[in-house]
Amino acid sequence: MFNAEKIKNECVAWIREWFEENGKGCNAVVGISGGKDSSIVAALCVEALGKDRVIGVLMPNGEQSDIDKAQLLVNFLDIKNYTININGAYEAMLKQLPFEPGAQTLQNLPPRIRMAALYAVSQSHNGRVANTCNLSEDWVGYSTRYGDSAGDFSPCAHLTVDEVKRIGRLLGLPDELVDKVPSDGLCGKTDEDNLGFTYAELDRYIRTGEIDNMEHKKKIDYKHKINLFKLKVMPSFESGLPEIEG
Repeated sequence: MFNAEKIKNECVAWIREWFEENGKGCNAVVGISGGKDSSIVAALCVEALGKDRVIGVLMPNGEQSDIDKAQLLVNFLDIKNYTININGAYEAMLKQLPFEPGAQTLQNLPPRIRMAALYAVSQSHNGRVANTCNLSEDWVGYSTRYGDSAGDFSPCAHLTVDEVKRIGRLLGLPDELVDKVPSDGLCGKTDEDNLGFTYAELDRYIRTGEIDNMEHKKKIDYKHKINLFKLKVMPSFESGLPEIEG
């Protein structure tokens, strides 16, 4: 059984310990999308470090229909925040490409530009960048490599969508943030539309191995297998080279 209060408290303690070891006195920098994951990660950081050590970064690509949810979150937590519109950088990059970009390039370029913006904020404000992915998304590769899958520390990487939401409620976040229908903000569809199965199905399968729809099981297993590389450390050639001492 998932004990949300116990896991929340342990996660808060883990964040504090991580900062003590990897950035004593540093700030947590969190990209704020207005969705549950970034909202809950930001709230966990506030509880762990205090609101004065958490910086929210809103990064619309031109117009963002739900930017009000991101603003609601930073106002609710009362944290310092910046809005960096990435549209100029996005359009400039597309103009410089000497070829017609594919659909995946168009979808994945904004998250990678956003991560560059987060590190620009972090390096200018004595920061560490929070990764906001959860276990369910990572399980099926629903993230952009070197985009939203990057970061310096990851509070929710081992928590499913349902578990993240339960922690969000414990943190007292507004329901409209915790229960907001998840969308990647890239192609106009919900996460579940893109995946072809629900997070409830996925969460249950991850935790129990049980699933009713065998076609969905095949789809989940396939996505998990082909996306495992995203979760591994970059391989490097070392065979035959002398060992490094010290």
